[in-house]
Amino acid sequence: MTSRNPQINRRRFIYTTSAVAGGLLLPASYLSAAARPRRISPNEKLNIAAIGAGGQAATDINGCAAENIVALCDVDQKRLEERGAKYPKAKLYRDYRKMLEEMKEIDAVTVSTPDHHHAHAAVMAMRLGKHVYCQKPMAHSIWEARLMREVAAKTKVVTQMGNQGHSYDSTRRVVELVQAGEIGEVREVHVWTDRPIWPQGMERPKDSSAPPEHLDWDLWIGPAPMRPYHSSYAPFNWRGWWDFGTGAPGDMGCHNADAAYWALKLDAPVSVEAESSGVNSETCPKWSIVRSHFAARGKLPPVTMTWYDGAKMPSRDLVDGQELPKNGTIMIGSKGKIVFRDWNPDGFRLLPEDKFKDFKGSAPTIQRAPNGPYREWIEACKGGAPCLSNFDYAGRLTEFVLLGNVALRVGKKIEWDARKLRATNCPEADQYIRREYRKGWELKA
Repeated sequence: MTSRNPQINRRRFIYTTSAVAGGLLLPASYLSAAARPRRISPNEKLNIAAIGAGGQAATDINGCAAENIVALCDVDQKRLEERGAKYPKAKLYRDYRKMLEEMKEIDAVTVSTPDHHHAHAAVMAMRLGKHVYCQKPMAHSIWEARLMREVAAKTKVVTQMGNQGHSYDSTRRVVELVQAGEIGEVREVHVWTDRPIWPQGMERPKDSSAPPEHLDWDLWIGPAPMRPYHSSYAPFNWRGWWDFGTGAPGDMGCHNADAAYWALKLDAPVSVEAESSGVNSETCPKWSIVRSHFAARGKLPPVTMTWYDGAKMPSRDLVDGQELPKNGTIMIGSKGKIVFRDWNPDGFRLLPEDKFKDFKGSAPTIQRAPNGPYREWIEACKGGAPCLSNFDYAGRLTEFVLLGNVALRVGKKIEWDARKLRATNCPEADQYIRREYRKGWELKA
Protein backbone atom coordinates (compact mmCIF):
# COMPACT_ATOMS: atom_id res chain seq x y z
CA MET A 1 0.00 0.00 0.00
CA THR A 2 1.34 3.40 -0.91
CA SER A 3 1.39 6.15 1.67
CA ARG A 4 -0.57 9.25 0.78
CA ASN A 5 2.04 11.35 2.57
CA PRO A 6 5.19 11.98 0.45
CA GLN A 7 7.19 12.86 3.55
CA ILE A 8 6.42 9.49 5.08
CA ASN A 9 7.35 7.76 1.82
CA ARG A 10 10.77 9.34 2.06
CA ARG A 11 11.10 8.05 5.59
CA ARG A 12 10.81 4.43 4.51
CA PHE A 13 7.22 3.56 5.26
CA ILE A 14 7.22 -0.17 5.88
CA TYR A 15 4.04 -2.11 5.19
CA THR A 16 3.75 -5.85 5.62
CA THR A 17 1.10 -8.43 6.31
CA SER A 18 3.42 -11.40 5.94
CA ALA A 19 4.07 -13.52 9.01
CA VAL A 20 7.59 -13.60 10.38
CA ALA A 21 9.22 -16.96 9.77
CA GLY A 22 8.22 -19.22 12.63
CA GLY A 23 5.49 -16.85 13.75
CA LEU A 24 6.05 -16.05 17.40
CA LEU A 25 7.99 -19.24 18.02
CA LEU A 26 11.40 -17.62 17.83
CA PRO A 27 14.41 -19.65 16.75
CA ALA A 28 17.03 -20.49 19.36
CA SER A 29 19.42 -17.84 18.01
CA TYR A 30 17.06 -15.16 19.30
CA LEU A 31 17.30 -16.57 22.81
CA SER A 32 21.09 -16.57 22.98
CA ALA A 33 23.39 -13.81 24.24
CA ALA A 34 22.11 -11.51 21.49
CA ALA A 35 18.73 -11.41 23.25
CA ARG A 36 20.06 -9.93 26.47
CA PRO A 37 19.05 -6.35 27.23
CA ARG A 38 21.61 -3.73 26.27
CA ARG A 39 23.21 -2.03 29.24
CA ILE A 40 22.26 1.62 29.19
CA SER A 41 23.72 4.33 31.38
CA PRO A 42 21.50 6.95 33.04
CA ASN A 43 22.93 9.55 30.66
CA GLU A 44 21.95 7.64 27.51
CA LYS A 45 18.58 7.64 25.81
CA LEU A 46 16.58 4.49 25.27
CA ASN A 47 15.64 3.49 21.73
CA ILE A 48 11.91 2.95 22.17
CA ALA A 49 9.44 1.42 19.72
CA ALA A 50 5.71 1.84 20.16
CA ILE A 51 3.30 -0.97 19.32
CA GLY A 52 0.05 0.92 18.87
CA ALA A 53 -0.09 4.56 17.78
CA GLY A 54 -3.58 5.91 18.58
CA GLY A 55 -5.81 6.19 21.63
CA GLN A 56 -4.01 5.21 24.84
CA ALA A 57 -0.93 4.52 22.76
CA ALA A 58 -0.57 8.24 22.09
CA THR A 59 -0.38 8.87 25.84
CA ASP A 60 2.18 6.10 26.24
CA ILE A 61 4.32 7.45 23.42
CA ASN A 62 4.17 11.00 24.75
CA GLY A 63 5.19 9.69 28.17
CA CYS A 64 8.40 8.35 26.62
CA ALA A 65 9.02 11.22 24.19
CA ALA A 66 12.14 12.44 25.98
CA GLU A 67 13.87 9.23 24.84
CA ASN A 68 14.53 8.19 21.21
CA ILE A 69 11.29 7.08 19.56
CA VAL A 70 12.85 4.96 16.83
CA ALA A 71 9.82 3.07 15.50
CA LEU A 72 6.03 3.23 15.48
CA CYS A 73 3.71 0.37 14.63
CA ASP A 74 -0.04 0.32 14.04
CA VAL A 75 -2.40 -1.66 11.83
CA ASP A 76 -4.27 1.57 11.10
CA GLN A 77 -2.32 3.55 8.49
CA LYS A 78 -4.16 6.78 9.28
CA ARG A 79 -3.25 6.65 12.95
CA LEU A 80 0.27 5.59 12.08
CA GLU A 81 0.83 8.51 9.76
CA GLU A 82 -0.66 10.99 12.21
CA ARG A 83 1.63 9.82 14.99
CA GLY A 84 4.57 9.49 12.62
CA ALA A 85 4.29 13.15 11.67
CA LYS A 86 5.17 14.01 15.28
CA TYR A 87 8.19 11.68 15.32
CA PRO A 88 9.80 12.14 11.90
CA LYS A 89 12.86 10.03 12.75
CA ALA A 90 10.81 6.95 13.59
CA LYS A 91 10.44 4.08 11.14
CA LEU A 92 6.83 3.09 10.52
CA TYR A 93 5.50 -0.46 10.53
CA ARG A 94 2.16 -2.20 10.29
CA ASP A 95 3.25 -5.55 11.77
CA TYR A 96 5.08 -5.55 15.11
CA ARG A 97 6.56 -8.98 14.38
CA LYS A 98 8.33 -7.57 11.34
CA MET A 99 9.45 -4.50 13.30
CA LEU A 100 10.91 -6.53 16.16
CA GLU A 101 12.64 -8.92 13.77
CA GLU A 102 14.26 -6.17 11.70
CA MET A 103 15.17 -3.45 14.20
CA LYS A 104 17.93 -4.83 16.39
CA GLU A 105 18.60 -1.34 17.81
CA ILE A 106 15.35 -1.27 19.79
CA ASP A 107 15.94 -1.26 23.56
CA ALA A 108 12.37 -1.13 24.80
CA VAL A 109 8.78 -1.23 23.59
CA THR A 110 5.42 0.06 24.70
CA VAL A 111 2.48 -2.25 24.00
CA SER A 112 -0.80 -0.33 23.65
CA THR A 113 -2.99 -2.58 21.53
CA PRO A 114 -6.34 -4.28 22.09
CA ASP A 115 -6.02 -6.89 24.84
CA HIS A 116 -5.78 -9.90 22.54
CA HIS A 117 -2.39 -8.74 21.21
CA HIS A 118 -0.73 -7.90 24.54
CA ALA A 119 0.93 -11.23 25.25
CA HIS A 120 2.03 -11.85 21.67
CA ALA A 121 3.77 -8.49 21.34
CA ALA A 122 5.23 -8.48 24.85
CA VAL A 123 6.52 -12.07 24.82
CA MET A 124 8.23 -11.63 21.46
CA ALA A 125 9.82 -8.38 22.62
CA MET A 126 11.03 -9.88 25.90
CA ARG A 127 12.50 -12.92 24.17
CA LEU A 128 14.45 -10.52 21.98
CA GLY A 129 15.83 -8.75 25.06
CA LYS A 130 13.58 -5.67 24.90
CA HIS A 131 12.22 -3.99 28.02
CA VAL A 132 8.41 -3.79 27.98
CA TYR A 133 5.76 -1.34 29.16
CA CYS A 134 2.41 -3.04 28.54
CA GLN A 135 -1.02 -1.57 29.00
CA LYS A 136 -3.53 -3.15 31.36
CA PRO A 137 -4.80 -5.77 31.58
CA MET A 138 -1.42 -7.34 31.07
CA ALA A 139 -2.92 -10.21 29.09
CA HIS A 140 -6.10 -11.49 27.48
CA SER A 141 -6.10 -14.80 29.36
CA ILE A 142 -4.82 -16.14 32.67
CA TRP A 143 -2.38 -18.47 30.94
CA GLU A 144 -0.91 -15.56 28.99
CA ALA A 145 -0.40 -13.56 32.19
CA ARG A 146 1.44 -16.49 33.75
CA LEU A 147 3.60 -16.93 30.64
CA MET A 148 4.49 -13.23 30.60
CA ARG A 149 5.59 -13.42 34.24
CA GLU A 150 7.77 -16.42 33.49
CA VAL A 151 9.35 -14.92 30.37
CA ALA A 152 10.07 -11.65 32.18
CA ALA A 153 11.81 -13.55 34.99
CA LYS A 154 13.84 -15.62 32.52
CA THR A 155 14.94 -12.78 30.25
CA LYS A 156 15.49 -10.30 33.11
CA VAL A 157 14.15 -7.38 31.10
CA VAL A 158 12.52 -4.44 32.89
CA THR A 159 8.74 -4.59 32.80
CA GLN A 160 5.84 -2.41 33.85
CA MET A 161 2.08 -2.68 33.42
CA GLY A 162 0.21 0.49 32.56
CA ASN A 163 -1.92 0.76 35.69
CA GLN A 164 -0.50 4.22 36.29
CA GLY A 165 -2.15 4.68 39.67
CA HIS A 166 0.36 2.21 41.09
CA SER A 167 2.94 5.00 40.78
CA TYR A 168 0.87 7.68 42.52
CA ASP A 169 1.85 8.86 45.98
CA SER A 170 -1.77 8.44 47.13
CA THR A 171 -1.80 4.73 46.22
CA ARG A 172 1.49 4.07 47.92
CA ARG A 173 0.35 5.98 51.00
CA VAL A 174 -2.82 3.88 51.22
CA VAL A 175 -0.71 0.72 51.03
CA GLU A 176 1.58 2.00 53.79
CA LEU A 177 -1.31 2.86 56.11
CA VAL A 178 -3.06 -0.47 55.65
CA GLN A 179 0.13 -2.48 56.07
CA ALA A 180 0.99 -0.47 59.20
CA GLY A 181 -2.30 -1.59 60.72
CA GLU A 182 -3.85 1.88 60.90
CA ILE A 183 -7.35 0.54 60.07
CA GLY A 184 -6.82 -2.84 61.75
CA GLU A 185 -7.52 -6.26 60.26
CA VAL A 186 -9.17 -6.08 56.84
CA ARG A 187 -11.52 -8.90 55.89
CA GLU A 188 -13.85 -7.11 53.49
CA VAL A 189 -13.13 -5.04 50.36
CA HIS A 190 -15.47 -3.49 47.77
CA VAL A 191 -14.26 -2.28 44.36
CA TRP A 192 -16.38 -0.72 41.64
CA THR A 193 -16.30 1.09 38.30
CA ASP A 194 -18.60 3.09 36.06
CA ARG A 195 -17.59 0.89 33.10
CA PRO A 196 -18.61 -0.34 30.63
CA ILE A 197 -18.96 2.85 28.63
CA TRP A 198 -19.14 0.78 25.44
CA PRO A 199 -21.80 -1.74 24.32
CA GLN A 200 -21.94 -5.15 26.00
CA GLY A 201 -24.48 -7.94 26.31
CA MET A 202 -25.26 -8.26 22.59
CA GLU A 203 -24.86 -10.99 19.99
CA ARG A 204 -22.56 -10.93 16.96
CA PRO A 205 -23.76 -8.65 14.16
CA LYS A 206 -25.40 -10.49 11.27
CA ASP A 207 -24.17 -7.98 8.70
CA SER A 208 -20.64 -6.96 7.77
CA SER A 209 -18.82 -4.57 5.50
CA ALA A 210 -15.42 -4.07 3.94
CA PRO A 211 -12.92 -2.67 6.44
CA PRO A 212 -11.76 0.91 5.94
CA GLU A 213 -8.95 1.19 3.42
CA HIS A 214 -6.52 2.41 6.06
CA LEU A 215 -7.12 -0.58 8.39
CA ASP A 216 -5.36 -3.94 7.92
CA TRP A 217 -8.13 -6.15 9.25
CA ASP A 218 -6.12 -9.37 9.09
CA LEU A 219 -3.42 -7.88 11.31
CA TRP A 220 -5.99 -6.33 13.63
CA ILE A 221 -7.59 -9.75 14.17
CA GLY A 222 -4.14 -11.23 14.76
CA PRO A 223 -4.33 -14.26 17.08
CA ALA A 224 -8.13 -14.13 17.46
CA PRO A 225 -10.48 -16.23 15.29
CA MET A 226 -11.08 -14.53 11.96
CA ARG A 227 -14.46 -12.83 11.45
CA PRO A 228 -15.75 -10.28 8.95
CA TYR A 229 -15.15 -6.64 9.73
CA HIS A 230 -17.84 -4.67 11.53
CA SER A 231 -17.65 -1.17 13.00
CA SER A 232 -18.85 -2.49 16.37
CA TYR A 233 -15.44 -4.15 16.87
CA ALA A 234 -12.97 -1.40 16.01
CA PRO A 235 -11.50 1.03 16.72
CA PHE A 236 -12.93 1.29 20.27
CA ASN A 237 -15.77 -1.06 21.10
CA TRP A 238 -13.57 -4.16 21.01
CA ARG A 239 -13.41 -4.15 24.84
CA GLY A 240 -16.82 -5.76 25.16
CA TRP A 241 -16.11 -8.71 22.83
CA TRP A 242 -14.62 -11.83 24.40
CA ASP A 243 -12.38 -12.52 21.39
CA PHE A 244 -10.65 -9.14 21.70
CA GLY A 245 -11.25 -7.61 25.12
CA THR A 246 -11.88 -8.45 28.75
CA GLY A 247 -14.80 -6.17 29.53
CA ALA A 248 -15.14 -3.81 32.45
CA PRO A 249 -13.07 -6.00 34.83
CA GLY A 250 -10.16 -6.10 32.38
CA ASP A 251 -10.37 -2.41 31.63
CA MET A 252 -10.61 -1.13 35.20
CA GLY A 253 -9.87 -4.00 37.57
CA CYS A 254 -6.11 -3.58 37.34
CA HIS A 255 -6.65 0.08 38.26
CA ASN A 256 -9.33 0.00 40.91
CA ALA A 257 -8.43 -3.22 42.72
CA ASP A 258 -4.70 -2.51 42.72
CA ALA A 259 -4.37 -0.65 46.03
CA ALA A 260 -6.27 -3.26 48.03
CA TYR A 261 -4.57 -6.18 46.28
CA TRP A 262 -1.15 -4.64 47.04
CA ALA A 263 -1.92 -3.42 50.56
CA LEU A 264 -3.37 -6.74 51.72
CA LYS A 265 -0.57 -8.82 50.16
CA LEU A 266 -3.05 -10.85 48.14
CA ASP A 267 -2.16 -13.46 45.57
CA ALA A 268 -4.59 -15.90 43.97
CA PRO A 269 -8.09 -16.33 45.37
CA VAL A 270 -9.14 -19.80 46.49
CA SER A 271 -12.60 -19.42 44.99
CA VAL A 272 -14.59 -16.98 42.87
CA GLU A 273 -18.33 -16.61 42.25
CA ALA A 274 -20.14 -14.19 39.99
CA GLU A 275 -23.56 -12.92 38.97
CA SER A 276 -24.47 -10.81 35.99
CA SER A 277 -27.12 -9.60 33.57
CA GLY A 278 -26.47 -12.75 31.54
CA VAL A 279 -23.48 -14.02 29.59
CA ASN A 280 -23.33 -15.10 25.97
CA SER A 281 -20.49 -16.51 23.90
CA GLU A 282 -19.77 -13.20 22.14
CA THR A 283 -19.76 -10.34 24.63
CA CYS A 284 -19.28 -9.53 28.28
CA PRO A 285 -22.45 -8.89 30.31
CA LYS A 286 -24.09 -5.50 30.77
CA TRP A 287 -23.28 -5.69 34.48
CA SER A 288 -21.53 -8.05 36.83
CA ILE A 289 -20.79 -8.58 40.51
CA VAL A 290 -17.82 -10.85 41.29
CA ARG A 291 -16.82 -12.11 44.75
CA SER A 292 -13.28 -13.39 45.19
CA HIS A 293 -12.36 -15.22 48.37
CA PHE A 294 -8.75 -15.15 49.57
CA ALA A 295 -7.29 -17.39 52.25
CA ALA A 296 -5.38 -16.17 55.28
CA ARG A 297 -1.81 -15.10 54.53
CA GLY A 298 0.37 -15.73 57.58
CA LYS A 299 -1.04 -13.45 60.29
CA LEU A 300 -3.33 -11.68 57.81
CA PRO A 301 -6.97 -12.85 57.91
CA PRO A 302 -9.05 -14.18 55.01
CA VAL A 303 -10.47 -11.51 52.70
CA THR A 304 -13.51 -11.29 50.45
CA MET A 305 -13.24 -8.73 47.65
CA THR A 306 -16.42 -7.82 45.78
CA TRP A 307 -16.29 -6.23 42.33
CA TYR A 308 -19.14 -4.22 40.79
CA ASP A 309 -19.60 -2.82 37.28
CA GLY A 310 -22.39 -1.73 34.92
CA ALA A 311 -23.92 0.76 37.38
CA LYS A 312 -23.89 -1.72 40.27
CA MET A 313 -22.41 -0.20 43.43
CA PRO A 314 -21.76 -1.10 47.06
CA SER A 315 -24.15 0.32 49.62
CA ARG A 316 -23.52 3.89 50.76
CA ASP A 317 -24.12 2.58 54.28
CA LEU A 318 -20.56 1.26 54.10
CA VAL A 319 -19.29 4.87 53.98
CA ASP A 320 -21.66 6.40 56.54
CA GLY A 321 -24.06 7.49 53.82
CA GLN A 322 -21.51 9.57 51.93
CA GLU A 323 -21.53 9.80 48.15
CA LEU A 324 -19.38 7.29 46.33
CA PRO A 325 -17.11 8.25 43.40
CA LYS A 326 -17.69 6.64 40.01
CA ASN A 327 -14.64 4.43 40.50
CA GLY A 328 -13.21 3.39 43.82
CA THR A 329 -12.35 1.04 46.65
CA ILE A 330 -13.51 0.58 50.23
CA MET A 331 -11.31 -1.39 52.61
CA ILE A 332 -13.12 -2.21 55.84
CA GLY A 333 -10.90 -2.81 58.83
CA SER A 334 -11.48 -3.60 62.49
CA LYS A 335 -10.36 -0.06 63.46
CA GLY A 336 -11.68 1.99 60.54
CA LYS A 337 -12.19 2.22 56.80
CA ILE A 338 -10.31 3.62 53.82
CA VAL A 339 -12.31 4.95 50.89
CA PHE A 340 -10.04 5.42 47.92
CA ARG A 341 -10.51 6.52 44.34
CA ASP A 342 -7.98 4.32 42.61
CA TRP A 343 -5.87 5.48 39.62
CA ASN A 344 -6.46 9.07 40.73
CA PRO A 345 -3.96 11.24 42.63
CA ASP A 346 -6.68 13.08 44.56
CA GLY A 347 -6.19 10.86 47.60
CA PHE A 348 -8.41 8.98 50.01
CA ARG A 349 -10.68 9.30 53.04
CA LEU A 350 -10.37 7.63 56.44
CA LEU A 351 -13.61 6.82 58.24
CA PRO A 352 -15.08 7.51 60.71
CA GLU A 353 -14.02 11.10 60.18
CA ASP A 354 -14.09 12.10 63.84
CA LYS A 355 -11.73 9.27 64.78
CA PHE A 356 -9.20 10.19 62.09
CA LYS A 357 -9.34 13.97 62.46
CA ASP A 358 -5.79 15.39 62.24
CA PHE A 359 -4.50 11.87 61.54
CA LYS A 360 -0.89 11.74 60.33
CA GLY A 361 -0.16 8.03 60.28
CA SER A 362 3.00 6.01 60.14
CA ALA A 363 6.17 7.09 58.36
CA PRO A 364 6.50 6.33 54.61
CA THR A 365 8.09 2.99 53.78
CA ILE A 366 7.58 2.62 50.00
CA GLN A 367 9.73 4.31 47.36
CA ARG A 368 8.00 7.06 45.43
CA ALA A 369 7.84 7.70 41.67
CA PRO A 370 7.71 11.52 41.56
CA ASN A 371 7.98 11.68 37.78
CA GLY A 372 5.21 9.19 37.06
CA PRO A 373 5.02 5.65 35.67
CA TYR A 374 6.86 6.23 32.38
CA ARG A 375 9.92 7.75 34.02
CA GLU A 376 9.81 5.02 36.66
CA TRP A 377 10.05 2.43 33.86
CA ILE A 378 12.62 4.34 31.83
CA GLU A 379 14.87 4.91 34.84
CA ALA A 380 14.59 1.22 35.76
CA CYS A 381 15.65 0.30 32.21
CA LYS A 382 18.78 2.36 32.84
CA GLY A 383 19.65 0.55 36.04
CA GLY A 384 17.56 2.58 38.47
CA ALA A 385 15.11 1.40 41.11
CA PRO A 386 12.85 -1.41 39.92
CA CYS A 387 9.30 -0.74 38.75
CA LEU A 388 6.78 -1.72 41.40
CA SER A 389 4.08 -2.79 38.91
CA ASN A 390 6.50 -5.12 37.15
CA PHE A 391 5.22 -8.27 35.47
CA ASP A 392 5.77 -10.41 38.56
CA TYR A 393 3.36 -8.30 40.60
CA ALA A 394 1.15 -7.18 37.69
CA GLY A 395 0.86 -10.72 36.35
CA ARG A 396 -0.60 -11.92 39.66
CA LEU A 397 -2.99 -8.98 39.77
CA THR A 398 -4.05 -9.66 36.18
CA GLU A 399 -4.62 -13.36 36.82
CA PHE A 400 -6.91 -12.48 39.74
CA VAL A 401 -8.87 -9.94 37.69
CA LEU A 402 -9.33 -12.27 34.71
CA LEU A 403 -10.39 -15.15 36.94
CA GLY A 404 -13.57 -13.19 37.58
CA ASN A 405 -14.35 -13.37 33.87
CA VAL A 406 -13.84 -17.13 33.96
CA ALA A 407 -16.38 -17.41 36.78
CA LEU A 408 -18.80 -15.26 34.80
CA ARG A 409 -18.49 -17.41 31.70
CA VAL A 410 -18.90 -20.79 33.39
CA GLY A 411 -21.82 -19.52 35.45
CA LYS A 412 -20.92 -21.09 38.79
CA LYS A 413 -18.57 -20.76 41.73
CA ILE A 414 -15.12 -22.04 40.86
CA GLU A 415 -12.50 -23.49 43.20
CA TRP A 416 -9.09 -22.31 42.05
CA ASP A 417 -5.72 -24.11 42.00
CA ALA A 418 -3.34 -21.30 41.05
CA ARG A 419 -0.27 -23.53 40.81
CA LYS A 420 -1.88 -25.74 38.17
CA LEU A 421 -3.99 -22.96 36.59
CA ARG A 422 -7.12 -25.07 37.00
CA ALA A 423 -10.63 -24.67 38.31
CA THR A 424 -10.67 -27.96 40.17
CA ASN A 425 -14.44 -28.31 40.21
CA CYS A 426 -15.05 -27.03 36.72
CA PRO A 427 -13.15 -28.56 33.77
CA GLU A 428 -15.24 -26.51 31.33
CA ALA A 429 -13.32 -23.46 32.56
CA ASP A 430 -10.16 -24.65 30.79
CA GLN A 431 -11.23 -23.08 27.48
CA TYR A 432 -11.34 -19.64 29.14
CA ILE A 433 -8.07 -20.02 31.04
CA ARG A 434 -6.02 -20.71 27.92
CA ARG A 435 -7.39 -19.83 24.50
CA GLU A 436 -6.70 -21.24 21.07
CA TYR A 437 -4.84 -19.10 18.52
CA ARG A 438 -5.32 -18.57 14.84
CA LYS A 439 -2.85 -20.43 12.64
CA GLY A 440 0.36 -18.44 12.24
CA TRP A 441 -0.11 -16.72 15.62
CA GLU A 442 0.77 -19.58 17.94
CA LEU A 443 2.23 -18.62 21.31
CA LYS A 444 4.00 -21.23 23.38
CA ALA A 445 5.86 -21.37 26.66
